[in-house]
Amino acid sequence: MVRRAALLWLFISLIASPAFSQVTSATASTGKTNYLVGDYIHYKIEIGYKSGTTVYQPMIQDSLQSLTLLKIGKPSKVVVNGDTTATYAYTLSCYDSAGVTIPGIPIFYRTTGDTTLQEVPTNPVRFAVSTVKVDLQKGIKDVSAPIKIPFDWRWFLVWIGAALLIAAIAYYLYRRYKKKKAAAASVRPVVKLLPHEEALSSLHQLEQEQLWQRGLVKEYHSAITEIIRRYFEKRFDMPAMELPTSEALELLKHRPESAPILDLTYGFLSNADMVKFAKFTPMNSVNEEMMKQAYEIVNETAVTNGKDDKETGDVIQ
Repeated sequence: MVRRAALLWLFISLIASPAFSQVTSATASTGKTNYLVGDYIHYKIEIGYKSGTTVYQPMIQDSLQSLTLLKIGKPSKVVVNGDTTATYAYTLSCYDSAGVTIPGIPIFYRTTGDTTLQEVPTNPVRFAVSTVKVDLQKGIKDVSAPIKIPFDWRWFLVWIGAALLIAAIAYYLYRRYKKKKAAAASVRPVVKLLPHEEALSSLHQLEQEQLWQRGLVKEYHSAITEIIRRYFEKRFDMPAMELPTSEALELLKHRPESAPILDLTYGFLSNADMVKFAKFTPMNSVNEEMMKQAYEIVNETAVTNGKDDKETGDVIQ
């Protein structure tokens, strides 16, 4: 009886566990198992999860080894009876013959009411890449003859006119901006803000602009990372605006007061780099999470009057 009661308790605990009940599947696959050198390899990750779960964009770069990442597709979601299936598509290529194994990719997620970052891996994917057979007895020739496109002067004149119009508008706007800036400088007092005050004000203003909600996702991620990097420069006295993400994180490690935000900053900057440089479109939940993480980074490291807020007991909203 004691053994049955223990097994029953273990079964109930597993069902109640968020890690057991929230993510139902994490499957990776490719279209084929055999490719030629230079072929497009369509790699796909499908994640099934229940409502109340936030799933983060898989990070696959470090697991590709001999493969080259060519493109990251736009994620898609399908919701049926409260269960969500998110699909992430990637286009890869390999330029050497080999047997290739993409190991299991860690999928990170959080559940509502639980701040713990949980992880579940996908299955490994294996396939072969072989070279194209070449007949060395035949000469090299083009696939088809080059196509000559005649020059059209009408289009040339249209582009010249458009360029002149744009230049005139830009000059007008510049002159107007300079006048407004000069007028504002003459009446506005100079207010010296603390680094965290300036960063929080900029984040609030960025929220009001609603860039990603209007489709300006790349501009949103560029703006929010610029705010945090500028804050790092003033708060930690480091050239964060000039450094790539890896070097900026390395400098942060040498600042003891940055210890609480190191892991958070790594995920924050990595997601932004994927949007700005790998050209993928994140889900809306990722855009919202980026703003929450930015506020947390500033609040966790804010300094007022030369002392950490955590030491003085101040609370920053």
